[in-house]
Amino acid sequence: MKMNPAQIEKTLNQFQAEAIPKEHPMMPQLERLFGSHTYFLDGNGLNIVEPVEADKSNGRRGVVVNVASWADENAESLQPHQPESTDLVVDLGTDSRH
Repeated sequence: MKMNPAQIEKTLNQFQAEAIPKEHPMMPQLERLFGSHTYFLDGNGLNIVEPVEADKSNGRRGVVVNVASWADENAESLQPHQPESTDLVVDLGTDSRH
């Protein structure tokens, strides 16, 4: 899923990663390989966030999905693989209801 700036910030407050800017030169290749998403790099590799089933969360939560792992211990190249859901679910909702 593509995220807006508020959703990206909220995700980064719950997930130790770095968002890849949409103007990054690798974005066309990433989108060709994995589709239109907001991408995050962390210690495990390249991740996206997919919405949790709408009936369970009203579309306000997302699960972190790893789509490529680091190919070497120096974290210099990525090895794509089948998407793997992680145990991390992030809250994407607004704080306006609090």
